[in-house]
Parts: sequence; structure tokens; C-alpha cells
Amino acid sequence: MVKLTMIARVTDGLPLAEGLDDGRDLKDIEIYKQQVKALFKNLTTRQNEPSRMSIETAFPLTLELSYIIEGRVCYLTMCDRSYPKKLAFQYLEDLKNEFERVNGAQIETAARPYAFIKFDTFIEKTKKLYQDTRTQRNIAKLNDELYEVHQIMTRNVQEVLGVGEKLDQVSEMSSRLTSESRIYADKARDLNRQELHECF
Repeated sequence: MVKLTMIARVTDGLPLAEGLDDGRDLKDIEIYKQQVKALFKNLTTRQNEPSRMSIETAFPLTLELSYIIEGRVCYLTMCDRSYPKKLAFQYLEDLKNEFERVNGAQIETAARPYAFIKFDTFIEKTKKLYQDTRTQRNIAKLNDELYEVHQIMTRNVQEVLGVGEKLDQVSEMSSRLTSESRIYADKARDLNRQELHECF
């Protein structure tokens, strides 16, 4: 279940939008919000952060932060650890696409926190679509992931088989070279013997 969603500018950590306080069942939601804001500030000072990441939290509940950094913006959500990562990232992708479409031109000029508060409505609507992992829509998204994993595994197996064929070719060439080098060594020995006989 999605507990918290925040969007911030990466260059300075400025919060741009936040889902309405859907973490009402979390008594320490303010602690989590402070941790998320600290993470945003931390991202501004680091170079080459992964563009997608999940981070497990331990106190006071076991939750998982997932984020996507796209260009100048970080899209972050906090979910129960049992919530599928694929759905968390798909949820963030949906937010990212709409946020960029609606507010992309104004991201750099935003001067105050939560400048895009109207986007909260879209966050709430989208979150409702992703709350229940058993809906037909979300099951289809998870099945898509299984299909993608299957395709990747199939490609990897084919690549391994291709590598195996190449290894067979290299082994064959190596055997041929070994055989030809023996023939060359035998001919060289024969030539040396002939030369020694001619000298005496």
C-alpha cells in the first residue's frame, strides 16, 4: 500500500508536490517526511546517483522508499515492504509522465515549496489506481513484468548458447593451430637434419 508520495527538484531539494497525507495510519509520518526531505537534500550534493532505487527503512515500521530521478526531478513513494516494487515504479512512472507534461516548463522557475500543489489531485487519483495490488489492471502490469523477465531470460539463454557456439569455434581453431604447429615443428626438425647432413 502506498503511504507517502513526494516530488522534489534535484538541484536544490525543493519539494514541488506531495500526495495528501495518506499516511494517516502512520503515527510517525512527520519523521518519515523529514527523512524524505533529508534524502532530497542529500541527492543534491551527490553526483551519479542511480536513477531508480529502492531503500528499506527500519524504524519505526518496515517500509520501502522507491524513487525515480528523471532530469531535474525526483519522484519518490513510500510503501509497505510487501507492496510489489514493479507497481511502485510503475506508479512513479505515471506520476513522472504527467508531471513533466503539465509542469515541465515551470520546474526550474518554481521558487517556493509545493509550488505545484494542484498536482496533488492527480497524485491521489493515481494512487487509488495502485492501492489494491489484486485489481485486474495491476495484475496485468505484474504479468507484463513476468513476460519481460521471461523475454530477458530467453535472450540471455540465447546469448549464452551463442557464446557456447563461439567457444566451440575457438576450441576448434585452437585444435587446428595446435595440429598445424606440430606439423610445422616436425618440418623444421626435418629441415635442420637435412642441413646438418649436407654440411658433413
